[in-house]
Amino acid sequence: MTQNTKAKAAVIGQPVGHSKSPLIHNYWIEKHGIDASYEAIDIAPENLEKELIRLVDEGYAGFNVTRPHKEKVFAVCDSLDELAQAVGAVNTVTIKNGKMNGTNTDVFGFTENIKATRPAFDFKAGPAVVLGAGGAARAVIYALLKEGVPEVRVVNRTKNKAQTLARDFKRLRVHDWEKRSEVFAESNLLVNTTSMGQSGQPKLELDLTALPKNAVVNDIVYAPLMTDLLRDCEDRGNQIVTGIGMLLHQARPAFEAWFGVLPDVDAELEKRVLA
Repeated sequence: MTQNTKAKAAVIGQPVGHSKSPLIHNYWIEKHGIDASYEAIDIAPENLEKELIRLVDEGYAGFNVTRPHKEKVFAVCDSLDELAQAVGAVNTVTIKNGKMNGTNTDVFGFTENIKATRPAFDFKAGPAVVLGAGGAARAVIYALLKEGVPEVRVVNRTKNKAQTLARDFKRLRVHDWEKRSEVFAESNLLVNTTSMGQSGQPKLELDLTALPKNAVVNDIVYAPLMTDLLRDCEDRGNQIVTGIGMLLHQARPAFEAWFGVLPDVDAELEKRVLA
């Protein structure tokens, strides 16, 4: 970035108008007094390659990626870091010297959300249960293993999809969806990465009897902020972690890569995003 040149970044997708990323990044741009801009760019799949060339040519510092472009961008990046390769998905691209470098910040976002909300939580204290086997689950599982979780128990409606994860990650055990409530015994953490319980989605049906009262429960959904799962677990005495923090914390390393500042997540930002 040359002097007197405004740094530019964006989120790309279709549709992209619902994205909270412009609100988050422009809040930090204003807070830190950075001469930069962040916008949402709606790109049709058939125009993706042409538009990526444009972003590079116009000197963008980088961009976030949302549906339906994640797989394609993963394939066309000039380089992928360890996080992107492990998760198998790119959500953040940094452009340097005309090259697109892909990473995945969901790993950081998940871990930092847990640590910020429950600073006394010990990842190594026992098994973690992960509901779901999609892209978000891959990021969560990789984060858990990096933090030293001794065993990750994965439960997914389609068992074959979960078994694919088991081939990619060590210390991972796959369990039948029909027996999902049985795997909660002696667990230290329960994470829901499925869309069930989200606004407009089917209810997540769970029997929590076997879940230890000292287990922490995290739902990465943030609409609604307090899902039925979180309410039920809080009512029975479990500590809970909502999903809004993962959204906010995953944006931090992208902002640092583009604009040179690692921002903090504060109450005002959370309030604006939830408004």
